[in-house]
Amino acid sequence: QVQLVESGGGLVQAGGSLRLSCAASGSIFSINTMGWYRQAPGKQRELVAAITSGGNTNYGDSVKGRFIISRDNAKNTVYLQMNSLKPEDTAVYYCNLVQFNSGLAYWGQGTQVTVSS
Repeated sequence: QVQLVESGGGLVQAGGSLRLSCAASGSIFSINTMGWYRQAPGKQRELVAAITSGGNTNYGDSVKGRFIISRDNAKNTVYLQMNSLKPEDTAVYYCNLVQFNSGLAYWGQGTQVTVSS
């Protein structure tokens, strides 16, 4: 079993920055992908950014050039630096981990990010 604990959400004005963190614990296979998804009210959950244990990254189109994903493999922690935030970035942000060996996916409890105009 894998547990994911997110932190760093909150309220920020448009144009501001926030940094999210997600620490994973439990039975973690060394090869995995960690990432962030978000879900706004009335909308489907969407990919924000993901990063493999080898460092390959993938970003959603709406955040390219503004958000940066990184990870510390020794700490099993993934970070999301969010810059130039817009009101449309307002959502619950969920941490995700997919194990390479089993394909199993795990989710955090979510953290609220609110961007005021």
